[in-house]
Amino acid sequence: MTLRWILATLHLLALGIGLGAVWARARTLRGELDSRALQRALRADAWWGGAAALWIGTGLWRLLAGTEKSTGYYLQNHVFLTKMGLLLLILALEVWPVVTLTRWRRDVAAGKALDLGTAPAIARISLVQTGLVVLMVFAATAMARGLG
Repeated sequence: MTLRWILATLHLLALGIGLGAVWARARTLRGELDSRALQRALRADAWWGGAAALWIGTGLWRLLAGTEKSTGYYLQNHVFLTKMGLLLLILALEVWPVVTLTRWRRDVAAGKALDLGTAPAIARISLVQTGLVVLMVFAATAMARGLG
């Protein structure tokens, strides 16, 4: 009982933190990118990454350990499969931003000049990811009400 509660709490906290972080990354990258704004975008990106790790980690734990329902239940639930499809889409969309932002971090640390021309595109991807996370919330609440 306690493990279920802790895992569910951490899972939901990660979702909230991640949603706020990816939204903040999008908003910051859409604006004027001076050094302070760039640091805010990189900090939001770090929160997004940390939240994603916690979100996926607790989700896998809950799925594979069967803390809520059996693994078989989830793997036969079309709403759960839709939710996982949305997650895979979020992760696929994240490949280019994570590579780019990692390079920016490395270049900032080395004192190199940055090419920030791709910032608006990463902002758009982040906004799409924000919408996908919201759709995942709809799927999660549908599952919690027995749909699927």
